[in-house]
Amino acid sequence: MSKDIRIKKGLDIKLVGAAEKTTTTISLSSFYAVRPEDFHGITPKLIAREGTEVKAGEALFYSKSDERILFPSPVSGKVVEIVRGARRKVLAMKIAADSTQEYKDFGTKDAAKMSAEEVKEYLFASGCWPFVKQRPYDVIANPNQAPKAIFVSAYASAPLAADLDFTLAGKDAELQAAITAISKLTEGKVHVSVGANSNSPLSSLSGVDIHKVSGPHPSGNVGTQIAKIDPLNKGEVVWVLTPQDLVVIGALFLTGKLNLTRTIALTGSKFSKPQYVTAIAGAMIADVTAKNLENDNTRIISGNVLSGKEVKEDGFLGYYDNQITAIPEGDDYELFGWNKPVFNKISTSRAFTFSWLTPKKKYDLNTNTNGEHRAFVVTGAYEQVFPLDIYPMQLLKAFMYKDLDEMEALGGYEIAPEDFALTEFICVSKQPHQKIIREGLDLMREELG
Repeated sequence: MSKDIRIKKGLDIKLVGAAEKTTTTISLSSFYAVRPEDFHGITPKLIAREGTEVKAGEALFYSKSDERILFPSPVSGKVVEIVRGARRKVLAMKIAADSTQEYKDFGTKDAAKMSAEEVKEYLFASGCWPFVKQRPYDVIANPNQAPKAIFVSAYASAPLAADLDFTLAGKDAELQAAITAISKLTEGKVHVSVGANSNSPLSSLSGVDIHKVSGPHPSGNVGTQIAKIDPLNKGEVVWVLTPQDLVVIGALFLTGKLNLTRTIALTGSKFSKPQYVTAIAGAMIADVTAKNLENDNTRIISGNVLSGKEVKEDGFLGYYDNQITAIPEGDDYELFGWNKPVFNKISTSRAFTFSWLTPKKKYDLNTNTNGEHRAFVVTGAYEQVFPLDIYPMQLLKAFMYKDLDEMEALGGYEIAPEDFALTEFICVSKQPHQKIIREGLDLMREELG
């Protein structure tokens, strides 16, 4: 059964540099890295040490809070360095990749004949459990809690986001195998959202409720879809997976091997040829962007421009990311820029800005915040781009002064940092909304469980 979700509040940020629908297979990177910081809230306990030889899919470390949750190596090779920070915190584990890849064999499985507990154990053993995230708190799912439903968003509305219809084409078998498996993990429904006019391979899957989504960003955010389909109440849990992670899980059941190869969108005005490439999670950025990146005063982002993380060329692709964005660094300043008509920037305000006259125009924006940090200014702008039935300004303030009762009452269980990426983008006060929400959610998780 298909149900429509129409979002009216939001903002589409149209940027130059969308990826052309051609895919290039890049050669294997010399080095890969797995960073514990990609798995928010996890304290790693090391299994592999420097000099350890590992196969692709073999565990590098596990979660201190639950030894069953393993984090695997994306490639076969040798662990050459364990990068540590303050107080010996593990920042990354670097692996020198073998020229010929060797995979740990977990054995093929027929999910339809497995129990929920058998599916869980298989996901634990193969290192696929970190792909299952939960709301509330937007962290790796607690396997001891039963979700009331599972959500998959196959509609990407973020700026320059990878076209999931294109990247998932031909993956029907893997997607169906994954859906069959994860549907065993809940007594509720598996909700899959696709674009209203899309030709997504997920539309034809069995065992799911299909929802057709339309409207401006953040209509593609899974948090927006949860709020419209089956909102979270206190004490409830839902699990969330992304389509690209479903492909990995499905391939595991069909082949018995953990293959973390993804189709990555290279987007943004600083790429000579924005396109799609195939790369393995954790690959070195320099290898993925080789001979394509104009690295002259450039900000490289693993992810999209609103919620991705800044990386350097010697950095590594995020474990969950299927996009690398490169845009101009905003380190130049305009004299009296606040007092002149603006034609080359996007704004929800009509004061001295004219982007509303050309809604289809694409912009080459940089990272300049066009102002400095200041106290919150009440303008009512947040509500124009925030589609959840929540007061965003009041919730942000409650998270800032850490009032747990207010954080609960105002909707803290329903949100994730990415839900506030747009309000941060248009914020005239230049407040770090996503950082505020992340810290508040961590406090709620610690104090309220």
